[in-house]
Amino acid sequence: MTTDSDKPYWVAFNHINGIGAVRTGQLLRRFETLRDAWEASKKDLQFAGFSERLADQIAAFRNRTDPIELTESILARNIKICIRTEDEYPVLLREIDNPPTVLYYVGKLPDNDMKLMGIVGTRRMTPYGQNVAEEMGRFLAENGIGVVSGLARGIDGAAQSAVVHAEGKTYAVLGCGVDYIYPPEHRNLAKMIVKNGAVISEYAPGTHPDRTNFPQRNRIISGMSSGIIIVEAGEKSGSLITARFAAEQGREVFVVPGNVTAIQSRGANRLIRDGARPFFEKKEILEFLDTWQAQEPQKMNKPLQQAFSTPDEKIILELITDSPLHIDEIVRKTGLPLSKVSSSIVLLELKGMVLETAPQTYQKTHELF
Repeated sequence: MTTDSDKPYWVAFNHINGIGAVRTGQLLRRFETLRDAWEASKKDLQFAGFSERLADQIAAFRNRTDPIELTESILARNIKICIRTEDEYPVLLREIDNPPTVLYYVGKLPDNDMKLMGIVGTRRMTPYGQNVAEEMGRFLAENGIGVVSGLARGIDGAAQSAVVHAEGKTYAVLGCGVDYIYPPEHRNLAKMIVKNGAVISEYAPGTHPDRTNFPQRNRIISGMSSGIIIVEAGEKSGSLITARFAAEQGREVFVVPGNVTAIQSRGANRLIRDGARPFFEKKEILEFLDTWQAQEPQKMNKPLQQAFSTPDEKIILELITDSPLHIDEIVRKTGLPLSKVSSSIVLLELKGMVLETAPQTYQKTHELF
């Protein structure tokens, strides 16, 4: 049971590079509280499944950090903090696999009885996509439904801008700290969002945008929502990652059919072909929300996992076997750039398909296959 006195230790661990939702879970299985974990010896941390390198990293950070002072310094900047065990934590998000341990936010988190829908799509939207995104944002706001999105250029920004102009509630989930609004041209939009909603991140304040962060934040967009609406998505759109997470989490995936000749619609139309629910009328969302009930997160079987994996993920999964494999060896054997291998492994680890057994060394998680 977490108490207020434990909260600073959740925050402190969240500031250590490499300690995310998965490894926090390891700590909580070994120690009664994160305060106990913070005070643990290097040997006990290794018993919890941490490598010697990571145990040394924790010890070094602990020697120069006071968790209470760290937490107070964040709160002094008008950044609020909610940890996973608190009542204010979004109830649907808590139910997903590896939910964020800490949420930093500016504004107000949604009430847990509020209905939420995610709207995501390409950054390179067409006029058609912009019109649909704005209409949907306005329609949901007028019907008292909160909109969750990523504050990105294109569809995300269009939908969230429409919500704030309709004086509705929208929640922007970032792939950086809440004090570092990205893209910068959406800083004014972020200021408007926090009047009725919130800007949210699982990343500590001061974290700069990084390409590997954005796939992880997508699981939060879908995890907070009863369903998501994909307006436009190209073949490599990040929205397809959100769709995969939504499917795994038992959320409904609505897809707006697009022009078959437009590159912005290739990924979206393919989702419809593969079984996503085509979106035709706005009232469908209200009908869906009237009957939807929260479900337990769904564990995908192997064929379905593979269907929702990118080609790069499939290549890496086929390569990783019983024996742990270092990331440099994965790069060498696949011929993929290090950046693509790193981002793919982050997603595979979040989905519980691979496990880091040593620094940058990975093994397949067999119980899921």
